[in-house]
Amino acid sequence: MTHVHATAHPAPPGPQGGELYRLALPNTSSAAKLSRDFIASLLTVSRHRGLVDDARLCVTELVTNAHRHTRTPLIRVGVTVQRKQVTVSVADDDHWALPEPPAFREVREGVCEREGGRGLLLVERLALAWGMTVLGGCFPYRKSVWFTLARAGSAP
Repeated sequence: MTHVHATAHPAPPGPQGGELYRLALPNTSSAAKLSRDFIASLLTVSRHRGLVDDARLCVTELVTNAHRHTRTPLIRVGVTVQRKQVTVSVADDDHWALPEPPAFREVREGVCEREGGRGLLLVERLALAWGMTVLGGCFPYRKSVWFTLARAGSAP
């Protein structure tokens, strides 16, 4: 039996206020679809309908990466909804290692010949900002890849 947990917690007040929503998914092939549906529903009811398509694409890429490239038992999706922007993070419990510089550079420059490997390029093109946070100090135990989308005309 598969269990999906969704919770809502108010985010610490930022310059524009906001709310934090979380979804914990088992690391299965259905995680990407469930996260897409979660994002679409959340952004539709929070009056961010114009961000739904880009958010669905980006979260699919990040959740798919976590599913394919980690052994984490849970994939955690966090969504911070503010008045003019939305930040989505996807976290896993797999240890983190620095990618080899030439391979990372090839993906960033778009010269990767493989069919896969372009997901983060898509996120970079669609997002106002994106990045990765590594937790655990000298012994990293969790990483979170995040992106921020903003309503048209609200970019800095």
